[in-house]
Amino acid sequence: MAEQNKVIFGVQPTLPYALEEALNRLRINISFLGSETKKIMIVSSEPNEGKSFVSMHLWQQMAKAGESAILLDVDMRNSNMVKMYDIKRADGEPMQGMSHFLSGSAEFSEAFFHTDFGTADILPNVDNIANPSLLLESSRFEKMLDYSAENYRYVFCDAPPLGLVSDGERIGNYCDGAILCVRGGVTSKSVIKNSMQQLQRSGCPLLGVVLNRVDTSQGGYYNKYYNDKYYSYGY
Repeated sequence: MAEQNKVIFGVQPTLPYALEEALNRLRINISFLGSETKKIMIVSSEPNEGKSFVSMHLWQQMAKAGESAILLDVDMRNSNMVKMYDIKRADGEPMQGMSHFLSGSAEFSEAFFHTDFGTADILPNVDNIANPSLLLESSRFEKMLDYSAENYRYVFCDAPPLGLVSDGERIGNYCDGAILCVRGGVTSKSVIKNSMQQLQRSGCPLLGVVLNRVDTSQGGYYNKYYNDKYYSYGY
């Protein structure tokens, strides 16, 4: 594998067993959706609901199971994925990503990267931009998704929150379905309902809901083994 076509992750947290199992159940449930469901948008209603965390680890889970998968970071306004996981090119050269590719300043070979996660490739977003709407409406974006669906079993799109901008609706229009991340005890029913309506308007089926960032410190199965607050998932 050529080093110039590869990225390395400087940060890779070890997940608790229960959390790893929850993500694995999510992966299995997605596999039940059938072969026609390939392009999946991972989205939330508001910031800080854990959608990028879910996108990253679900993508890795698919690779661990032997499925070819690509993660597309299309949150071009406020992505922090590269910084959070310290993603760098293996050869040390400057990295170009999603916004560079969609603007035409980088080609597939310069923006699509292999990883150490087996069959998992990634197109990160390196530089955030103020208004990516025109890029998301371009034929280049649609062609990128079609290319990805032809070459990978699963295409995961980490999209901006639906409640902030219309980008999520645009992205959803090109996807086979969406998984909505909801922060337990924080996101209101009215906000969730509005997000579901936005997905419906975009023609993007709601595949399921991930109940995220649940406080399990008061007891129950999780607290029996981990005396802390952390992510929990329901699908």
